[in-house]
Amino acid sequence: MPHPETKPVAEIPEDLCRKLRAILFDIDDTFTFKGKIHPGAFSALWEAKDAGLLLLPITGRPAGWADHIARMWPVDGVVGENGAFYFCFHKTEKRMRKRFVVREQAERVRNHDRLMSIFREIQRTYPDLRLASDQAYRECDLAVDYCEDVSPPLSLEEARLVQKVFERRGARAKISSIHVNAWFGDYDKLSTCKRFFGQEHGIDLDAEKQRFLFLGDSPNDSPMFAFFPLSAGVAGIQRFWESGLMEHMPNFIASDEGSFGFEEVVRAILAKRRG
Repeated sequence: MPHPETKPVAEIPEDLCRKLRAILFDIDDTFTFKGKIHPGAFSALWEAKDAGLLLLPITGRPAGWADHIARMWPVDGVVGENGAFYFCFHKTEKRMRKRFVVREQAERVRNHDRLMSIFREIQRTYPDLRLASDQAYRECDLAVDYCEDVSPPLSLEEARLVQKVFERRGARAKISSIHVNAWFGDYDKLSTCKRFFGQEHGIDLDAEKQRFLFLGDSPNDSPMFAFFPLSAGVAGIQRFWESGLMEHMPNFIASDEGSFGFEEVVRAILAKRRG
């Protein structure tokens, strides 16, 4: 059963599209489909950049990936590890700016050790549980793979149980479309998104949020859906809604999943901006 207040992407008002200043988006299963970026989505991203929009991926993926994304993609920066940091590459200065919420590396190491202790505790119940394949490139969080590279995958109910153990031990934890991410620190995707736009572009996101769109697909995107008046989801978000894991849903939803839904949303916005 679709969420009763979520409308098709085709119904996004034209006036909101014309006023839009930026598109913020999740990566896994929003910009990608089955682990790959499809050409239509990447082409739509370039078209959005050429149209003058600010672009910011906001992801649970690690610092090592974020460095590549900030350098190589047509984006203005990247928020990674669910808000642990933002990176942005200054092309004229040929310099990467990296801003971590937990600034001291020693503290990040201590937090990692605490998270690993909790993970080993969970493994006593789920001995086949594995860390995500990208864990080696992370600086701040622990990512538990429940359905990306593991077979058989865990169910959403089992992923929720893993999340609850981390939370009971004082960590913050969120479920994405592929991982359970856990961390120590007072931040999330939204707080670091605000920090990025304030520090790098002089934008007060609380005052300007009507001119921003967020596009996502899973429970860790809920704070973004709650904050932005204009938000959209790809079709894959439906399974999380039906499982009762979505605290907040987007205003609009694409008819297709992943990369294809991303392309659908972005091209609809660009067409309405052109009139």
